[in-house]
Order: sequence, then C-alpha cells, then structure tokens
Amino acid sequence: MSQKSPPSTSPPFPGNEPENDTVAKSTRVGLVGCGFFSRNHVHSWRDLAPKGARLVAVCDLDKTKAEAVAAEFGIEAYDDMARMISEAELDLVDVVTQVGSHRHLVETALGMGAATIVQKPFGLNLDDCRAMMELSERTGVFLAVHENFRFQSPSRQVKAAIEEGRIGKPNWGRIAFRTGYDVFAGQPYLREEERFVITDLGTHVLDLARYFFGEVTHLSAETQTRLDNVRGEDTATMLLRHVSGAVSVVECTYASFQDPDPFPANLIEIEGSEGALRVGGDLVLHISG
Repeated sequence: MSQKSPPSTSPPFPGNEPENDTVAKSTRVGLVGCGFFSRNHVHSWRDLAPKGARLVAVCDLDKTKAEAVAAEFGIEAYDDMARMISEAELDLVDVVTQVGSHRHLVETALGMGAATIVQKPFGLNLDDCRAMMELSERTGVFLAVHENFRFQSPSRQVKAAIEEGRIGKPNWGRIAFRTGYDVFAGQPYLREEERFVITDLGTHVLDLARYFFGEVTHLSAETQTRLDNVRGEDTATMLLRHVSGAVSVVECTYASFQDPDPFPANLIEIEGSEGALRVGGDLVLHISG
C-alpha cells in the first residue's frame, strides 16, 4: 500500500501544491530505485517541475529508502512499482535501478501504459534490449534510455558549433572521460561487475561520438583492468569509424592519476575541414581555424 509521507521540513516539489487547472495537466512521474544515484534524478525532476514534470511518488524494494526520499520532498512512498503506477496514476516511470531488474520493470511499466525512461546500461544483454524495444513498438508506449551527456551545456555548445559550420565538416575527434574519482565509495557493487567501465561510462562517451559525428559503421576496443580488486575492465580505448567518414577515438577510465583531475568533465577535441575545437577540464569551448 502507499504511505502518505509525514509533513516535510523541506520545501515540497513545485507543482505538488493543491492541484489547479494548470497542475492537473502536468506529467505525473514516479521514480523506481532510491539508491545512491537516484538523488540526481530526484533533484532533476524538481528542477523540471516548472516545465510540467511533476514527481509524485518514489518506489524501492527497501521501503525505508523510499520513505526517506518521500518524507524529504513531500511525495508518496511505495515498495511495489505496479501499485505505484496504478494508485499514483502515473504518466511516466523513471527506472533508476541496477541493470538486472530493468527488463522486468520495463515490461511491467509498458504493459500498464506508462511511458518509461531507463538508466543505462539498458539491459543485461542484446536479447533483453531487443525485447524491450519490440514491446515498446508493439504497445506504442514511449521508451528511452537515460543518456544525459549529450544534453550537458558544453556538449550542446560543441554540437551547435558543428552545425553552424564553424570548423567545416568534422573528420576526426577524441572524446575522453579520464578520472581517478572513487566511484566505488558510493557504488561498491561496481567492483564485482563483469562488465564495468564500458557500461558505466562508455555508454555515455560513445553516445557523444554518435551525437557529434553520426552513426558508426564499425568499431574496435582495447580494454584493461588497472585497479586492484576490480573484476571487470576499468579502462577502455575505442576506435570508431562513422558513416560520415569521420574517425573518433573514445576513451573512458576510472584509473587515471591526472592532476588536476578533470572529473566530471568530458575532454573533447574535434578537427574539421576548416578548423578545430576543444573542451578541456575548464569546460570552456575553444575554436581555432
């Protein structure tokens, strides 16, 4: 059953005041998974409230985690996603759980007609990914993977510069996320992941390569495990050939010792037929040519 949260000492989400005609037309959002990373999503939904996205409920198998978030932000807490979708009358579900639960949660949400966005990695394997996409196509219910690097301000500035022709036609690039940030402090389970940095970071930087240069015809990768007590790869160096003819080098690692550490910046270098651009750890776009 749902549990109405006690009065919150923190300001409620904008739009979670008593409903009026404007608020009634907003998109009702529920979040599944109240672990370490979920707070980024909760605060992002709060920022989006003025634009009509209204987070009304959260859910976690550990009800105490859901209740803690719900109490802080003045929303509802659940320990069953299907019940949350039904009772909270959700329009959209934000899945922020570990990958092993994604297919079941997505199939449940889509089956109930709730639009769904899913944290990366999308699925455990290609079969799971295809099955979820096919269900979305059959039901006509919206489904997307939460890929946010392309929406960051520096990335969008780079994209705008390319589209404006400020460096001509892009033909080579390097996109790197290299850091020594202790990702295990908040997500210790990552040490045991058989597939690690490519699914955790690589999905984002590979998506940036697609964003800047277009789709890929083929790629190759070299992986390394350079840290102690890590099961999967913590470093990946990838070479991509794009449909456009451009070539990009995509790198990601949690085993860097750079000083200063550029975390959480994406280091971007792109060369074109008439110029070049770069974004360093200072997050400033530099254009030459």
